[in-house]
Amino acid sequence: MLNAAVTDLMPDAAATTAAETDHSLVRLAIGGDMQAFEAIYRRHASRIHGVILRLVGGHGVRAEDLTQEAFVRAWQALPKFRFESAFATWLHRLAVNTALMELRTRRAQPLFDDDEERLDDLGLADSAGQNTALTMDLERAVATLPPRARAVLVLYDVEGWKHEEIASELGMAVGSSKAQLHRARQLLRERLGEPA
Repeated sequence: MLNAAVTDLMPDAAATTAAETDHSLVRLAIGGDMQAFEAIYRRHASRIHGVILRLVGGHGVRAEDLTQEAFVRAWQALPKFRFESAFATWLHRLAVNTALMELRTRRAQPLFDDDEERLDDLGLADSAGQNTALTMDLERAVATLPPRARAVLVLYDVEGWKHEEIASELGMAVGSSKAQLHRARQLLRERLGEPA
């Protein structure tokens, strides 16, 4: 149950923007109000989980852990939030950074691996031990992309970031971001069986 301060805020939520509601909840949470932070969590958890899941690939259990980690980091960093932008944008960036740090630390699939894409997720081994191509939906196909190409594709096509933002966040040139996006789209076409 939300405390009285948060409850008083909620009737006005219909008349205010989501950003104003977020800012009010953040102010309460900065003051130590756990219920306000729970309200923030409920408002944003599904979107944060979705972006993390798309960035880390088909690792659903790990995406759940990273979502929780992102909110723990948000709680710790709340006093540094300056109210100059939408809280959702700030939280989203924090979640993306959490996912990108995970990708960087993965030994089997580092973020900046330019090796050929991993084929082990494309299908199941048949009786002859060969990979059998399965019909994949878009999410599964995106999950099989090399990490760097997947990160650029998700940030550009799904999250709506500009190449300059992606380049800055991933530590690459703008041209590299554009090239990785082209690569990711080409790989998706191939994996989905579409003509190039």
